[in-house]
Amino acid sequence: MSITSEAELQGMKRISEVVAITLREMRNYTKPGMSAKEVDEYGGEILRKYGAKSAPKLTYGFPGWTCISINNEIAHGIPHATKILREGDLVNIDVSAELDGYWADNGGSFVLGNDVHQHLPLVNASRNILYKALRNIRGGVKIADIGKLIEKEAAKAGFTVIRNLAGHGVGRGLHEPPEDILNCYERRNKERFRKNSVVAVETFISTRSNYANQANDGWTLIGNKGGFVAQHEHTIVITDGEPIILTADNEI
Repeated sequence: MSITSEAELQGMKRISEVVAITLREMRNYTKPGMSAKEVDEYGGEILRKYGAKSAPKLTYGFPGWTCISINNEIAHGIPHATKILREGDLVNIDVSAELDGYWADNGGSFVLGNDVHQHLPLVNASRNILYKALRNIRGGVKIADIGKLIEKEAAKAGFTVIRNLAGHGVGRGLHEPPEDILNCYERRNKERFRKNSVVAVETFISTRSNYANQANDGWTLIGNKGGFVAQHEHTIVITDGEPIILTADNEI
């Protein structure tokens, strides 16, 4: 969406704060030995407290309030009761929701407890690359150039990117144009970021895979070559300078 009034900006700030707080509190709540379902139910309670509705459940009938992906899962992981979280797991929580007609999206990967499997370099690269990308986004910048930046920074850190997952517009719906804020350079994409528009920008930084495939459960995405992927995502408003990070309260 494009912000055209103070009321719209305040509406986006409210829902963005809700999803950011939910993500932050879910991350802080998660402990080894818990099931993904326990963590998801906790997140669902927070959304309900604020009067917000789970976007994946509302839009797609997803079997969970949030998406919780573990280790080799890239995204859209189902929060099963049988999915038990262990020390050192690479965990990704993605929270998106609707409130009063406005939608926001955010996510983040983290290592649960001690980094016994050495996932932290991947997690740190994903987070740092996201913030470098955000610092370079403003009205008039080519979307493809941000993809090039993300891909280049991933390579410098010794990683690759998932080429078929992308950030997207958000605001009056969960997914709006532009739908192709990729993590790689796409020369055919001539579109530019527009001032006052709202987008969700996300990194998908990988140790091995470069494409995501859907698993047999019909939801979970896994890498074509295995390995691990870290994702971080913020909802932002584009300006003439650095963007307004609406989901900054997630503290990723």
